[in-house]
Amino acid sequence: MARIKYYYDTESCRYERIRVSSWDIFWNAMGFLTLALLMAAGIVVIYTKYFESPEEALLRKENQELSMYYELLSKEVEDANKMLASLQERDDNVYRVIMGADPIADEIRKAGYGGANRYRNLLEKGLEREELVVDNYKKIDQLKKQMYIQTKSYDEIMNLALDKENMLASLPAIQPVSNEDLKRLSSGFGTRMDPILKVPKKHNGIDFSLPKGTPVYATGDGVVKFTRSSFTGYGKQIEIDHGYGYITKYAHLNEFVVKTGQKIKRGELIAYSGNSGKSTAPHLHYEVKIDGKPVNPIHYFYKDISPDEYEEVLRLASIENQALGSY
Repeated sequence: MARIKYYYDTESCRYERIRVSSWDIFWNAMGFLTLALLMAAGIVVIYTKYFESPEEALLRKENQELSMYYELLSKEVEDANKMLASLQERDDNVYRVIMGADPIADEIRKAGYGGANRYRNLLEKGLEREELVVDNYKKIDQLKKQMYIQTKSYDEIMNLALDKENMLASLPAIQPVSNEDLKRLSSGFGTRMDPILKVPKKHNGIDFSLPKGTPVYATGDGVVKFTRSSFTGYGKQIEIDHGYGYITKYAHLNEFVVKTGQKIKRGELIAYSGNSGKSTAPHLHYEVKIDGKPVNPIHYFYKDISPDEYEEVLRLASIENQALGSY
C-alpha cells in the first residue's frame, strides 16, 4: 500500500497532505530509469574494463599464443635468412672466386617472389590478423626463392669443380721420362745451336739424353692426337691432346705403345725413346703447346720434383748448348 506523505504548513499550523500529480509521478519514474540506466552503463563499462567473460578470456589466451608463435616463427625465418646470407657470401667470395666464376648479381638473388595477386586467396578469406599471415608467407616465399638460387649456384660450382679436377689431371705436370737424378736434361727451351746447320735456331721443346728403348710416359690425361713416322725432322713422334688448349709432343721415338684416338692417363707408358728422324744422338724431344703456342715445358714440372729440384732443372735448361735434333 502506498504511503501517504504530509508536510507541515507554517501558516495554518497544520499538517497538510502532499498531493502528487501524474506528471510528478512520470518525471520521477523517468529520473529513476535514467539513473538506473546510467548505473547499469557504468557497471558494464567497469565490468568490461576490469572483468572478462570466459569466451573473452579464451580469445585473449589464443591471441597471446598466436602472437608468441608468430614471434617464434619470425625469429626462425630471420635466423634462416642470416644463415643463407652467410652461405651466399661464402659462395660469392670463396667458392666462385676459386673456380673463376663471377658472383651472382644482387638483383638475381633478391628478385621478386610473385605478382600482386599472389596472396589474393588469403586476403579474400577475411582473416582477423591477415597482415601477420601474409607477412610470414612473403618472408618464407622470399627465403625459398633465395635457397633455390643458392642450390643452382652450388650445382654450377660442383660442375666447375669437376671440370677443374679434370683440367688439373690433364695438365702436363710430370717429366716424360724417369729422371730422378736430373742428369738426363741435355738441352732447354729457347734459342739453341742447331747440331747440323751449326747456327742458332729456336728450340721449341727440351731434350732428354737417353739410351735407346727408354720408357716414355704421358705427362697428363688426354687423347692421342696422332702417331707419325718420318725419316726426317721429328722422326717417329706422338702428339697428345690434353684438352683446355694443351698439346704435348714426344719426338725421335723408337717404338709406339699407343695408337691414334686412344685415351691415356698421366704416367701411362706411350712409347720408347730412340734416335729416329733428324737426330744426332739417342734422345727424347718433348714439347708443350698452349693454344698452338710453344711454351717452356719446365714450368709444368711440379708433380714429381721438389722446389729445390725445380730450381736445378731451371738452371740446367738455361744453359745455352747444342740441341740433339734439327728440324
